[in-house]
Amino acid sequence: MSVWWSVVLVAAFFFVRVKGKECDNFSDVDFHEAFIGTDLYVRLLLYTRANLDCGKELPHHNLTSVPLFHLTQPTTFVIHGYRPTGAPPIWIDRITRLLAEQADTNVLVVDWNRGAANLNYFTAVTNARHTAANITAFIRRMSDEGACLDSIHLIGVSLGAHVAGFIGAMLEGRVGRITGLDPAGPMFEGVPPEDRLDPSDAQFVDVLHTDMNSFGLRAAIGHIDFYANGGLDQPGCPRTIFSGKSYFVCDHQRSVFLYLCSLNRTCHLKAYPCSSYTDFIDGRCLQCEAFKPASCPVLGYDLSQWRDKLLKLGQTKVYFSTTAEPPYRKIGYMVDVITWNQYLRWGIVIIRLYSGKNFTEAQIDHKLLRFEQHTSMRLLALFEEDLYPVQKISLRIVTGNVIGPRDKIRLLRVTVTSLDLPERAPMCRYDIVTEENVEVTFKPLSCEKSHP
Repeated sequence: MSVWWSVVLVAAFFFVRVKGKECDNFSDVDFHEAFIGTDLYVRLLLYTRANLDCGKELPHHNLTSVPLFHLTQPTTFVIHGYRPTGAPPIWIDRITRLLAEQADTNVLVVDWNRGAANLNYFTAVTNARHTAANITAFIRRMSDEGACLDSIHLIGVSLGAHVAGFIGAMLEGRVGRITGLDPAGPMFEGVPPEDRLDPSDAQFVDVLHTDMNSFGLRAAIGHIDFYANGGLDQPGCPRTIFSGKSYFVCDHQRSVFLYLCSLNRTCHLKAYPCSSYTDFIDGRCLQCEAFKPASCPVLGYDLSQWRDKLLKLGQTKVYFSTTAEPPYRKIGYMVDVITWNQYLRWGIVIIRLYSGKNFTEAQIDHKLLRFEQHTSMRLLALFEEDLYPVQKISLRIVTGNVIGPRDKIRLLRVTVTSLDLPERAPMCRYDIVTEENVEVTFKPLSCEKSHP
């Protein structure tokens, strides 16, 4: 028995060692190397449906040396950004797997960690241009050997988004698509288009913003720019420096995790065209007529049903809100209210939807609302759960009046309409009398039946 086990252990060790030799992994640069600075070295790691667990390094000058690489298939390049500590990105394995699930494609991870791993950010920015020149030469070689530039998709994260833009510019905007995940802001804010990612770098450019007041770029630089939670502070991310590293990177990294969630088809993040996030949460931009018969754009890999319209519209900014955790989606309802109260009141609105014993709550408290005689307002209510069917609704108008007599507020009409599921009939109630700071509960009816 002991001899048998010895044979098994030796065989297992040999298998692991051989497997380690056969697989090419992303460069892991230690902190000491990053501290003194690394010299640029660019590698291409190939993943396909046939080798999801085992990357193969693809030589730059011999495209036929790796049989798994098929020039006739679409190719997606994944380009990371600045790596101050030298550690591999934690999301590399997930994104290669999820991209391979979308289509039978070559997934090429651009490993320029030796060059991005440097405490001096300015050096990494310089190396970004050299990396772009390196990958551009490789893509030209692909094209010479029969690959179609239309089928090339560059996905760049942070500084990698500008690497993608430089590649696209060198190829005169002929690549099919560039996706920028929170493109880096430092040294790129306010620069000319030729010095950063811009819409002319590819046939179609889509961008997601999550940290535009710190490491990300504020400006709209794509055919469509998605702004998650206004592109600023992301739910669940630390707000004080005492949280350590997470305080600095959480908002910036959220772009990758939102994109991964969309690839995994567990997030349906619909975004609404608007001039600003303030106008969006004020309920002024809840229509999608410009994209009919399609819905408003949904963040993710497949934007084909919106692409032609977006190209005609030019640069379009779209906004959406998320929760702190996957699947990140908030459930949106449009709430139209007509009030009739004798005295002017300022306040916020808290609305709850009930289904059985469960309820979900939305607080419309980003600003004080004005309630006066015959006030008509449209509100955006964002809930963290989708409860259906809605069996009752409660509404509370919270004012600053905490000690005096409570004034009555008459609601001439309340209409609640699902934004995400328009096939659900709007819910209405008419002529409800409540008091400030007091919750009123009512059973919703179809809008036709509820009118007296």
